[in-house]
Amino acid sequence: MKKLILLMSIATIALACQDKTRPQAKLPNIDTTNPLLAEWNTPFQTPPFATISTKDYRKAFDTAMAVYRAEADAIINNPVQPTFYNTIVAMEESGELLDRVSSLFFNLLEADRSDEMQALAMEVQPKLVKLQNDISLNKTLFERVKHVYEHPGWGLSKEDKKLLEKQYKAFVRSGANLSDEDKELYKKYSEELAQLTLKFGENSLAATNAYALNITKEKDVADLPETIREGLAMDAKARGEKGWTVTLKAPSCRPFMKYSTQRELKKQVYMAMSTKAIGGEYDNRENIRRITELRLKIANLLGYKNYAQYILEERMAGDVKTVNDFIEELRTATYDYAKAEREEIENYARTTGLEGNFEKWDISYYTNKFKEEKYALDDELVKPYLKLENVIDGVFMLANKLYGITFREANEIQVYHPDVKAYEVKDSNGSHLAVLYLDFFPRDSKRSGAWMTEFRGGKNDVRPLVSLVMNFTKPTESKPSLLTFDELETFMHEFGHSLHGMFATGKYGSLNGTNVYRDFVELPSQIMENWATEKEYLKLWAKHYQSEEPIPDEIIEKIIAAKNFQAATGTIGQLSYGKIDMAWHTLETPYEGDIIEFEQNATKDTQLSEPIPGTGMCASFTHIFSGGYAAGYYGYKWAEVLAADGYSLFKEKGIFDKKTAQKFRKLLESGGKEHPMVIYERFRGHKPQTQALIDQMDLKKK
Repeated sequence: MKKLILLMSIATIALACQDKTRPQAKLPNIDTTNPLLAEWNTPFQTPPFATISTKDYRKAFDTAMAVYRAEADAIINNPVQPTFYNTIVAMEESGELLDRVSSLFFNLLEADRSDEMQALAMEVQPKLVKLQNDISLNKTLFERVKHVYEHPGWGLSKEDKKLLEKQYKAFVRSGANLSDEDKELYKKYSEELAQLTLKFGENSLAATNAYALNITKEKDVADLPETIREGLAMDAKARGEKGWTVTLKAPSCRPFMKYSTQRELKKQVYMAMSTKAIGGEYDNRENIRRITELRLKIANLLGYKNYAQYILEERMAGDVKTVNDFIEELRTATYDYAKAEREEIENYARTTGLEGNFEKWDISYYTNKFKEEKYALDDELVKPYLKLENVIDGVFMLANKLYGITFREANEIQVYHPDVKAYEVKDSNGSHLAVLYLDFFPRDSKRSGAWMTEFRGGKNDVRPLVSLVMNFTKPTESKPSLLTFDELETFMHEFGHSLHGMFATGKYGSLNGTNVYRDFVELPSQIMENWATEKEYLKLWAKHYQSEEPIPDEIIEKIIAAKNFQAATGTIGQLSYGKIDMAWHTLETPYEGDIIEFEQNATKDTQLSEPIPGTGMCASFTHIFSGGYAAGYYGYKWAEVLAADGYSLFKEKGIFDKKTAQKFRKLLESGGKEHPMVIYERFRGHKPQTQALIDQMDLKKK
């Protein structure tokens, strides 16, 4: 024992000595009158949004990039032999000022952008990519990293070793081993790619905002629920129009398609949805061709046959064959059921008076009518019990019951838009855990969808600033925000991501929170959705927004009975997106043909009806062309398997079982410190099986 203690002491002294060799950068002058560069004397060092203007970002970016370059130069020019601390840890801790500025700017670009911000993004993006390339392709710096990787010494923890491995691989995967000539090509391709992915997202948002269907005849909206009519009337009023206006934002177009009987109007909306960014001012088709070509060129430079092979090397799935086999296993298990589900809806439509052919713009309406008839369940029946404020309380209550954490609305914390609310989150022992921002409602400055992000990640004693951004049903002049059940599930999904971020622990930010493999990151979000259909949970908080009466048992029983309604159809839809993604990113030669034809060929065996000529979703598929899910969209279903298998432990032990919750918290706290399969098996006790998801869908009862 004494010998072991002595060895540990020597190791500690050796590491401390190494730490003294850390380089000191010669930093440029920093203008602390710029709020982005000054110290934030705010609660929990949160961003002082009220004092930041768009013009502050340009100077802040220039300064922060100069600081990052100086920090990297200090490491590069350090005359002392490379060590884990003076090279690897020094690299990990460099660029913090740039991270601060970038996190604020690019998060707000998604959530509350302006024309001025879009213009600045196009200006700044190539500079950021060039800076990153200059650092990651620096020969001397890579030699230092490689030396430490090959001679790590002793005394490193498991977490230290993971950081070393991650940094070394990041350099290699960013072209550090390329020839000088190929490095120049890599720089050229990556800088252009960054611009194009940004442009793709801008076009998608602009195309969404460009369409509106104004309805002036009351008979054309008479069959819509009152809350939907009110929302459409508010949109019309905001646009200076009379009557009711349908936009391509989800809380507008989706309920219109679900409830309207006006087939011609629905056809117009459907065609607008299905041709978004195809043709016209915001056409994304050429951007797709060039984005996929550049990704292929980069992959080829780095020694891969295609971009998917390059990406999947750093995923749980591991390779293209595994992903394709996984998609096919699920497709085979669910396609016939999905086909039967669609035929059931078509037959129902004909028996209830549909004239002419059953068209794609009829699907939502008749699916909802059939669901109402089969389960006596409809969104309008459930929405009165899902007042947004009650839902927030319910989600926070669940986190408290599982993990003991608490939430306090913190009005002293500045927010970036009046719609946003900030909360201080405390751990079970009363210590500060995180700040959580919630941004619920759609606006022209916000992209569609829902996502979790961070203004600051967590590490050591630095606690994270987490943000959830969504596009939910707005309050009307007569009613509060009443969520659909889908919106409840979406909130719980994103909240699962937030827990992953808020529970971040460890020394290194790049290994914490959601910094994990893309096909693992959706596990915490997918598993949270399961509580939405638990009677024991809903009875605790879901109550009528007017009478305060708790949600009746019969409504909960209908929700539970209907939870697998159209499950096979939904799965096939997700697999279809995954197949499109894999088709684009397994190309081994650039594609010069028709984008819509490519999409249709990729999804032939997942189509439940004939596609409409000229329609497609690739041109607005931001997940894979501007959102970081390239060659990774399959990960949603992959993580659903993990979630189905993982939630079965809660079902076995109790849905509020604290021991099980603490085991799952350990999984969340682990971040990317180990391979995700190791982390998952430690929680569950075995490897996940695809059959767990198939069983959860309960298809044999259909």
